[in-house]
Amino acid sequence: MQPSSEQSPHHVYPDHWEADVVLRDGGTARIRPITTDDAERLVSFYEQVSDESKYYRFFAPYPRLSAKDVHRFTHHDYVDRVGLAVTVGGEFIATVRYDRIDATGRPASAPADEAEVAFLVQDAHQGRGVASTLLEHIAAVARERGIRRFAAEVLPANTKMIKVFRDAGYTQQRSFEDGSVHLTLDLEPTAESLAVQRAREQRAEAKSVQRLLAPGSVAVIGAGRTPGGVGRTVLRNLLGAGFTGRVHAVNSALDAGQDTIDGVPAHRSLGEIGEPVDLAVVAVPADRVPEAVADCGEHGVQGLVVLSAGYAEWGAEGRERQRELVRQARSYGMRIIGPNAFGIINNSEEVRLNASLAPERPASGRIGLFTQSGAIGIALLSGLYRRGAGLSTFISAGNRADISGNDFLQYWYDDPDTDVALLYLESLGNPRKFTRLARRTAAVKPVVVVKGARHSGSTPPGHAVPVSRIPDSTVSALMRQAGVIRVDTVTEMVDAGLLLADQPLPAGGRVAILGNSESLGLLTYDVCLAEGLRPRPPIDLTTSATPQDFRDALSAALADGGCDAVIVTAIPWVGENGEAEPGDGEVLATALHTAAATGPAKPVAVVHVEIGGLAEALSAATSTVSQPRPAAQPFTAAQGAPAEPPAPAPGTDTPEEARRIGRIPAYPAAERAVRALAEAVRYARWRRQAAVPGKVPDFLDDTIDAPGAAARIDALLGEDPDPRGRPLGHDEARELLACYGIAVRPTLPAPGPKEAVAAATRLGYPVALKTTAPHLRHRADLGGVRLDLDSEAALRRAYGDLTELLGKPAELRPVVQAMAPRGVDTVVRATIDPAAGAVLSFGLAGAPSELLGDTAHRLVPATDRDVAELIRSIRAAPVLFGWRGAAPVDTAALEELLLRISRLVDDHPEVVSIALEPVVVAPQGISVLGASVRLSPPPARTDLGPRRLSNY
Repeated sequence: MQPSSEQSPHHVYPDHWEADVVLRDGGTARIRPITTDDAERLVSFYEQVSDESKYYRFFAPYPRLSAKDVHRFTHHDYVDRVGLAVTVGGEFIATVRYDRIDATGRPASAPADEAEVAFLVQDAHQGRGVASTLLEHIAAVARERGIRRFAAEVLPANTKMIKVFRDAGYTQQRSFEDGSVHLTLDLEPTAESLAVQRAREQRAEAKSVQRLLAPGSVAVIGAGRTPGGVGRTVLRNLLGAGFTGRVHAVNSALDAGQDTIDGVPAHRSLGEIGEPVDLAVVAVPADRVPEAVADCGEHGVQGLVVLSAGYAEWGAEGRERQRELVRQARSYGMRIIGPNAFGIINNSEEVRLNASLAPERPASGRIGLFTQSGAIGIALLSGLYRRGAGLSTFISAGNRADISGNDFLQYWYDDPDTDVALLYLESLGNPRKFTRLARRTAAVKPVVVVKGARHSGSTPPGHAVPVSRIPDSTVSALMRQAGVIRVDTVTEMVDAGLLLADQPLPAGGRVAILGNSESLGLLTYDVCLAEGLRPRPPIDLTTSATPQDFRDALSAALADGGCDAVIVTAIPWVGENGEAEPGDGEVLATALHTAAATGPAKPVAVVHVEIGGLAEALSAATSTVSQPRPAAQPFTAAQGAPAEPPAPAPGTDTPEEARRIGRIPAYPAAERAVRALAEAVRYARWRRQAAVPGKVPDFLDDTIDAPGAAARIDALLGEDPDPRGRPLGHDEARELLACYGIAVRPTLPAPGPKEAVAAATRLGYPVALKTTAPHLRHRADLGGVRLDLDSEAALRRAYGDLTELLGKPAELRPVVQAMAPRGVDTVVRATIDPAAGAVLSFGLAGAPSELLGDTAHRLVPATDRDVAELIRSIRAAPVLFGWRGAAPVDTAALEELLLRISRLVDDHPEVVSIALEPVVVAPQGISVLGASVRLSPPPARTDLGPRRLSNY
């Protein structure tokens, strides 16, 4: 909301302070600066505040605001006097104000850095987390304006407000003076304040999703009068799933006298329903959606699923229509799934919601599934159904204009009904937040992601996302750093999801292989090796093996302490006449279930070839088994299988001792089973490591001059920095890096042979002669580098050869540098990506590594564990550790260098790019031979500011 011309002349209206936020109960509100045009809203708001709340605010009865009060509270300079309001439906529900004061408590201007702050929240909205959210935003505003402390006077009886300040996580002091509590808050963010903010964010966003997935009542807006159409389909699916709440159909064109559709009450508008509606499914043409949204907002609907198309996927006009849809919905406190959505499903028995276009509600299970594509959603539902997998929740978000995969990660994090999160993503609207949430969620349950539209320029037209400059391989590496299981196809996602949902995590990569086909066993063995697992020699049970043989072999493998997982391979039994018998898969499934249920908890996967009924029987996981078991029947087609597991014999295990059988995932190919198991092994390893997080060694603090670096950066950028940034010269880069204990070997220019000799004399022989022309830089293979020049004669001869071969000195820009100890040439880089944030990269120097893309990446800030993994994760890492009898190099010194670069970039966001090339890692120590640094005004860090929803 822009102010009128009466607004303060000191500063223009700060529209970047405007923000949509999610409150504690899952509803949304808007925070914005108060302007001179808000006088009537302020008066109306104040009239709805109770006398008690007014007393707490003003320390005296204050029934109404005077004209002077209204003028004071609506006129701000946005520097020394700032007021923010929280609005829902355009009306105020809360306000906060600060006034800058001096040491005596009188009004002041900068450089005074303290302000008095006061809040007022409408009674009907107290308890929704409004004041806590306002405190985050007014604190961020104050820091921007140079204020470092808030002072507040609170009556002792105002315990709610005292709790808001106390729980914020800021460093604070409290005293009791003149009958009130005096609070002083240091506004510098702390680890505790950031943790509090993110915990509140998680609870609020999870609650906003929960309100959509577990409504008490649903209205389908656009349910057709005749069968067919999107709205009528959703209505039918709601009823078919057995939704436990109330269902209403809404159609503004109902015939006179028509009061039901498909047996449910039908109405022309939400206002006619006469009771609260929690969720509205909107299935009307795009031009009629605003009317439907307004009807929903005015009648208290909590959330929308917008199936209607015709938005951002249709171009510029559609994008503006989509922005207006989000603006309108949020103004009423509603969140949106869609537009252009396929719908949502919640399989909880307490809800049984199918508000989607999927004709069948999938079986209940422990997998949560999010997809941005309706077509992919249909394929995934179909694939999971065929494999006997069950879902806890399903969401197809379409253009995800509001609610995204991040919100569902917040929900699934502590959802007791979800053990595995599967996400098909075509874009990442807030990559930094996604990485943070995925890391936290992956620490307690697997997160499996397929990233579509991976190549530059192929982002779906309905999605507004930041532009990333990093390749997809880097995105994949960063996801894995966060514990995300990144796979390439939806088939691989289903394969991994089935194993992770129903089997325990493996303790390691040691795999037992057993089955009745030697060839299939050997194939599985080879694939295990290719995936980095440690398979044991396959156990061939021969083609005459019975289910009892499978059971015994599986039991033995599970009991073996040298085995972490088992892959069972099975082919049909071959009869005496030489013809293949398809066999009864239920018999084998029973045997495998029994062995898995009664043995140690280790993952089991089955690779089968054309065994009828096996996959279906293995996916049945609802029975229990006790020991001892009768002998299993031979695995032949002529013999049947019991319909139910045998009852325990007298004197055997009681029901309490019986153990639940989990589904055993079955795969039609060894490659798919092994790949899923390998992902589980890698994830389990990450999870064990994440339980003890890495750290940044304390010794770095003693050798880092962060204030000195900040002063140099400020001086280099100047008072009016070029937004495009500026590269640093050689000496400037050396001085800045030296502040962080990073020494770059000096390089002296050599525009002629005479200058080259002088430089070598100054540096000391032996020296290297190098060209620095852009087309030859770091290209020793093109002959632009001469090494080990140990005399003036050798140097002059090399200089002549260089200029004769490659060009004139003015073109080559030769330099002289002292020789470094021999070692392995490496490259260290750090860059700020607009989407992903600060990224630390490492690889070996040279064309082969660059050509093969053998570079590893980690997000900044990096810990000691991150950098250790970074240098070991490239394919050429053995070169650093004594490959082919060479001496191992000083990787400890290399890890320290990586930590220092990470710290520099993290401390100073103005450093947008660093490249150290080459970094020679010797058996003892490292030598940085070249460095380039680029500075730029720091990019906005939305991930560290107060909570806010993405802009529309």
